[in-house]
Amino acid sequence: MSPGMLKMWISVGGMALMFLAIITIYLSRYKLTGVFRFVTAILAYLFMIAAGLTLLIVFLT
Repeated sequence: MSPGMLKMWISVGGMALMFLAIITIYLSRYKLTGVFRFVTAILAYLFMIAAGLTLLIVFLT
């Protein structure tokens, strides 16, 4: 696989992580209560951090 194709697949993974973050943030703010709200919020922000780092690596290399 060429380096360009590898970077493309990594960036697609980063975008998928952003999509998961959006969905889990929505769930934690508007649909869930209690402990589930807290757990999904933490999971959402972990997804967002991972997506940001992934896309930062792709853009800088």
